[in-house]
Amino acid sequence: MEQFEFTEHSHRRYNPLNGDWVLVSPHRTKRPWQGKVEKPAIEERPQYDEKCYLCPGNERAGGHKNPDYKDVFVFQNDFSALMPDIPEGNYTKGELYKAESERGFCKVICFSPRHDLTIPEMEVSNIRKVVDLWCDEYKEIGSLDYINHVQIFENKGDIMGCSNPHPHGQIWGQYSVPVEPAKESKMQKAYFEKHGKTLLEDYVVEELKSGERVLVENEHFVALIPFWATWPFEAMIVSKRAVSNITQLSDDEKTALADVYKKLTVMYDNLFEVSFPYSAGMHQAPTDGEEHPEWHLHMHFYPPLLRSATVKKFMVGYEMMANAQRDITAEQAAQRLRDLPTTHYKTK
Repeated sequence: MEQFEFTEHSHRRYNPLNGDWVLVSPHRTKRPWQGKVEKPAIEERPQYDEKCYLCPGNERAGGHKNPDYKDVFVFQNDFSALMPDIPEGNYTKGELYKAESERGFCKVICFSPRHDLTIPEMEVSNIRKVVDLWCDEYKEIGSLDYINHVQIFENKGDIMGCSNPHPHGQIWGQYSVPVEPAKESKMQKAYFEKHGKTLLEDYVVEELKSGERVLVENEHFVALIPFWATWPFEAMIVSKRAVSNITQLSDDEKTALADVYKKLTVMYDNLFEVSFPYSAGMHQAPTDGEEHPEWHLHMHFYPPLLRSATVKKFMVGYEMMANAQRDITAEQAAQRLRDLPTTHYKTK
């Protein structure tokens, strides 16, 4: 009887962070990078764009004017999805209809005054300033009595819904804990109560032992392709020390986070020699005033590119109606990224 092989046969992989499963079908694309690879022309952007509403000194869409900022800059989103001053209310009709008001607010963080840069093109010292601002905002927003979750995230590329190429991210604070972090909270708590350690603390140890899915590491952080990855080149940055939120990082750990953030995104850009699109988000403990020793700080990266800058993976059909599915194994994706040069392709 034929022996089962991860690299040859369809199988399911379990995600212990959220309890979901992903279907892996490696036989569909045994040589996923040997097809046609199209390289679009490198987009050249100016350091300053007078029409950009995020550049220093420019007027934003909401009518406010940006200061002449020199480093990072944060402001309340002019068109926030969440508002702090809505009235409390709810609606219930039997067991099938339920709604409730949701308070919160949204902020925008400009990573750099330069319009032409992205995270992989920035210096680690400047990315560290982004990390410091994340810490300040998580602490400030999370201290509000009606904010129980702070979501830090970045959308890069227009196919990820990013309407402005100026390097920036967002921070949303809200009363309830959203669906994905709530799933992770439940799973991490169950693991911690059973083992007395965080789920990701044990997971990182095992991944570093094998090295098969590890992309890059330094003294304090590791970037890897999760065993249960769904997107083609999905990755995760995890702290080696178990900390529940970003404010608990030491000075050296904050710099280490900036370092791994840059190295991972350089790998992404080098893969198809294009500004690589992704959605990235930091998951950390709720800000409900309770202790959360079960939580372990980590950052997810979900990029859609599959074979080239023009061949993408979208969650449609089976993925939307049934189950997440991928063709490239996590191990193949990790090897592909590890084989790339460590310097950004634009510097060649």
